[in-house]
Amino acid sequence: MERTISFTLNGSPASVKVEDDRMLLWVLRSDLGLTGTKFGCGEGLCGACTVIVNREAVRSCSVPIAEVAGKEVMTIEGLGHSGLHAIQAAFVKHHAFQCGYCTSGMILNAYALLLKTPKPTALQIAQHMEDNLCRCGAHTRIVDAVEEAAIAEAAGASRGGAR
Repeated sequence: MERTISFTLNGSPASVKVEDDRMLLWVLRSDLGLTGTKFGCGEGLCGACTVIVNREAVRSCSVPIAEVAGKEVMTIEGLGHSGLHAIQAAFVKHHAFQCGYCTSGMILNAYALLLKTPKPTALQIAQHMEDNLCRCGAHTRIVDAVEEAAIAEAAGASRGGAR
């Protein structure tokens, strides 16, 4: 049965009329046209579909839309409202992607880490990111990028910047 599901998407109110069990991934991509979130494995294992729900990284291919009713959802399109976010800029600087398919999921997973652990060690970053798969082998550059983004975010926060 279809019903209207309302939530906050990238800082703005959103509503969709869909089946409760339709996966968030398909609502974002097909119904709302936000194609930055990628379909990878469809089983919540690869991380290509990672989005942020209430400040937590989730696999959107495994989350029914009904579960986000009333919650805040952020996609890669919502991360850098006024230019590149520090994580996005660091990924570019460190060439932390090749084909780019996993990149939005990697970036949002890294963002979720920095929300909880503003100054992670390289080991913490590697452990947090290990469930996001990258077939291109950019893992070392990804860790470097997240380390740099953490430093940039800390410097921004100390200057009064907001995340």
